[in-house]
Amino acid sequence: MSTTTAATAAPATPAADTGARTDEAARLITGARERIDDLDGRIIGLVQERIAVSERIQRERIASGGRRVSLSREMEILTHYSDQLGKNGTVLAMTLLDLCRGRV
Repeated sequence: MSTTTAATAAPATPAADTGARTDEAARLITGARERIDDLDGRIIGLVQERIAVSERIQRERIASGGRRVSLSREMEILTHYSDQLGKNGTVLAMTLLDLCRGRV
């Protein structure tokens, strides 16, 4: 009498969760996905840290009589991301700037 349940049973094929056609490829994909999940967690943490630093900068700039946003600094950031990552880098930088703007 088997005590294996659906929750503990292995996938029927390597492709069940990975799209792979071999066990070896499925193992490689599973490991790489775990690495991506780890990287995503770290990226999210860094974005949250960036938001907090940006809020501090904005508060200090406003408290000293300045504007909340420095357009010249934003252009530097856009250029940096574009130079490093191409067109999609600009999109990523715009998303980061949007996340970090206007929270103060």
